[in-house]
Amino acid sequence: MIVGTVLVGQLPSSRVKSYLSEVVHLTSCRILVRAVSGSIRYHNRQHRPQKGGICVANHTSPIDAIILTNDGCYAMVGQVHGGLMGLIQRATVRACPHVWFERSEMRDRHLVTKRLREHVADKSKLPILIFPEGTCINNTSVMMFKKGSFEIGGTIHPVAIKYDPHFGDAFWNSSKHSILSYLLRVLTSWAIVCNVWYMPPMLREEGEDAVHFANRVKSAIARQGGLTELPWDGGLKRAKVKDTYREEQQKNYSKMLVRNGSVEGPPAAAEAD
Repeated sequence: MIVGTVLVGQLPSSRVKSYLSEVVHLTSCRILVRAVSGSIRYHNRQHRPQKGGICVANHTSPIDAIILTNDGCYAMVGQVHGGLMGLIQRATVRACPHVWFERSEMRDRHLVTKRLREHVADKSKLPILIFPEGTCINNTSVMMFKKGSFEIGGTIHPVAIKYDPHFGDAFWNSSKHSILSYLLRVLTSWAIVCNVWYMPPMLREEGEDAVHFANRVKSAIARQGGLTELPWDGGLKRAKVKDTYREEQQKNYSKMLVRNGSVEGPPAAAEAD
């Protein structure tokens, strides 16, 4: 992938360059899928994401992007890294218009939204691939989708990914395993078996805010993949819950107990006094 994208990146922008870039990406990802003994079934290919759109999917593993790119090319979105990952990012962006952000830029929501909107507005560019959960979930549920992906505009192409853990668990628990130990476990598993469902494109309805649109797309993906839909932020597995959030849940729980009669109110005599 690195050698191929570096060579293609030397060519001037043209249809030939775009074609060769897609060939390099597809070939590289298909080799990688075979390296992990991938057995993938793609359903409803007539709904595959189109150029100028946004592909959103539930997130289980770093290989999700490889699983999807095995069947079609996407423009990736993410933070600039160092080391081997950074080398791959710098090589691939020369051949394909991926959208990489510096750490300082990631904190500027307006800048991120502006660059993504510019990408989506160009119908000649590959569809953007985004995982709105923002972190890997264990493939039994779909957690809260960040609303930023749904404020960009354009057509949303939902994709549901469901892994079968009988032959190999694709979930990456980054709080317990490094990327190297995870890849070693995946490469030495019997096989990575999964189903990918392409779903009909979805548009934001008139008067619908980004949060409700994100929840609607999340519900559709959960139903299609047979996953449990949960309202929680998946990032809480690493971050400490804010005290204000905890207090708000405690208040709601206490009101529920009083309303159901589980907790008695003050005695009538005490109220009279």
